[in-house]
Amino acid sequence: MGCCVSKGRNIDEDKLDFKGGNVHIITSKEDWDQKIEEANKDGKIVVANFSASWCGPCRVIAPVYAEMSKTYPQLMFLTIDVDDLMDFSSSWDIRATPTFFFIKNNKQLDKLVGANKPELEKKVQALADSS
Repeated sequence: MGCCVSKGRNIDEDKLDFKGGNVHIITSKEDWDQKIEEANKDGKIVVANFSASWCGPCRVIAPVYAEMSKTYPQLMFLTIDVDDLMDFSSSWDIRATPTFFFIKNNKQLDKLVGANKPELEKKVQALADSS
């Protein structure tokens, strides 16, 4: 399925559009820490989307991700722009975008690389059902 590995970027490109959803845009390590702490306190599974504004597959999956965030309020949906938070993203060993991590209590439960809508929906639904 679609994923990007290019590092080229046009500064003027629009950010990914998650309007209408319940996706938290992470703009700093502090944001990340706060949301992870909140999820841990509430017993929520985190779905973290590492993406890039220049990545075509990321743009395609963004509205699907936003819709899922409304469908599954028992999960916490985060998105991280790998270019805006390069150091943080590199600590997660992101090799392609989008990459989704599924986290509970600071432990990685699963990972999905690429904009594979059926697989993402399957994993999110399974985690929602188990939470």
